[in-house]
Amino acid sequence: MRIATWNVNSIRTRVDRVVAFLERHDVDVLAMQETKCKDAQFPMLPFEQGGYEVAHHGLNQWNGVAIASRVGLADVQVGFEQMPTYGEPDAVAEARALGATCDGVRVWSLYVPNGREVGHAHYAYKLDWLARLRADGERWLAEDPAAQVALMGDWNVAPQDEDVWDMAFFEGKTHVSRPERDAFAAVVDAGFADVVRPYTSEPRTYTYWDYTQLRFPKKQGMRIDFCLASPALARRVTGASIDREERKGKGASDHAPVIVDLDA
Repeated sequence: MRIATWNVNSIRTRVDRVVAFLERHDVDVLAMQETKCKDAQFPMLPFEQGGYEVAHHGLNQWNGVAIASRVGLADVQVGFEQMPTYGEPDAVAEARALGATCDGVRVWSLYVPNGREVGHAHYAYKLDWLARLRADGERWLAEDPAAQVALMGDWNVAPQDEDVWDMAFFEGKTHVSRPERDAFAAVVDAGFADVVRPYTSEPRTYTYWDYTQLRFPKKQGMRIDFCLASPALARRVTGASIDREERKGKGASDHAPVIVDLDA
């Protein structure tokens, strides 16, 4: 079984690339983030023609998460149980988390809040969001230690110094601050292992490159897209990769897809 995650940065703009990626890599399940459309606007037909079922949660032109699966799509859940809301005066639950069971694996497509800048209200929201995800994840494993859970997506956190091209450039910025890294580590400590890094440990291995300042050709990126797996699922992992080629060419997303292989 092959599962993957990809911040597609507008599914309507990149649907042809996404469907071609699924076919080329023989992917069974794809978690997508930043679909940037309402449910009725999601281009279902190309996925259905390829044999995939799709669950999507999108409220407007921002955020949006989806799961495409050709091995079943059951028990779809919008948002994890304690997911916080954001905004004043009318706080809303943003379209940032979607779960579904695909051939026995509980897949979560997650688009963690960006945080904007250290000290901003959105930064506090990001830390709260991650803390509540950790609490729910810890409870899921306590209730069923054998649960196969994949927390996949754009985490908007670079957990280690080598996950950014230049720590001096990011000094005082989001994504690398100690509270964010601690929040990410807390999810790992709750029982969810980064199953991609052991297979992609080469220096300057990234999953995101800003469109500006020629960041991609200069190899100035960040590793912020991850698959964190429960113990039972982590034991099934046989390989992982980052398809950097998908960041190339006209119409590319600013993120590369992350792929994880599982045994039967």
